[in-house]
Amino acid sequence: MGAVIGDLLPLAVGVAVSPIPIIAAILMLLSKRAGTTSVGFAIGWLAGIVVATTIFVALAGTISSSDGPSTTSSLIKIVLGVLLLAVGVRQWRGRTGEHATPKWMTAIDDLTAAKGFGLAFALAAINPKNLLMCVAAGVTIGGASLSVGQQVGAVAVFTVIAASTVAIPVIGYLVAAQRLRAPLDALKQWLQTNNATVMAVLILVIGIVLIGKGIGGL
Repeated sequence: MGAVIGDLLPLAVGVAVSPIPIIAAILMLLSKRAGTTSVGFAIGWLAGIVVATTIFVALAGTISSSDGPSTTSSLIKIVLGVLLLAVGVRQWRGRTGEHATPKWMTAIDDLTAAKGFGLAFALAAINPKNLLMCVAAGVTIGGASLSVGQQVGAVAVFTVIAASTVAIPVIGYLVAAQRLRAPLDALKQWLQTNNATVMAVLILVIGIVLIGKGIGGL
């Protein structure tokens, strides 16, 4: 169990520091419907991570039971690592220059709690960068010799860490809204300026780690 948690940590951090959902959460906290929309967004983010990871835990468990956990899981990790490297290289090359603000960000003021939930769920479970890391986490958990209870615990640990950077600001804002407005605005500005570089470096590192883990398991 401890080794699995150790393998999950870089993946969870990779999801946690993804700048887009953090920026979206901050924008919601600075919007006219800060309380309800941000809570819906945080719940959707948690749900998306849990659903995406759990699906691939089940799939990895099925594949491993029929084909041997080590080889199958290792090959999948290598493939995921290569895909992440490709995404990281592309992001690194496109890190400079002006980037248009996504349309959904400009419409955040008008989002309801339900729409915030749907947006966060999509960012967690459908966005390719986060999905690849959730897939890798699911394969890591499902490919290990864990009981159902241990798998649930591993998914919970992964989700708590991965969702922390969205959940903590939302909870903090509900407790002390006025004190957090200035720090949140400063963090938003920094992330908007540096998000491409941050994600490129992180994805490249995680891709290399996954390839190394996969090769080591063959």
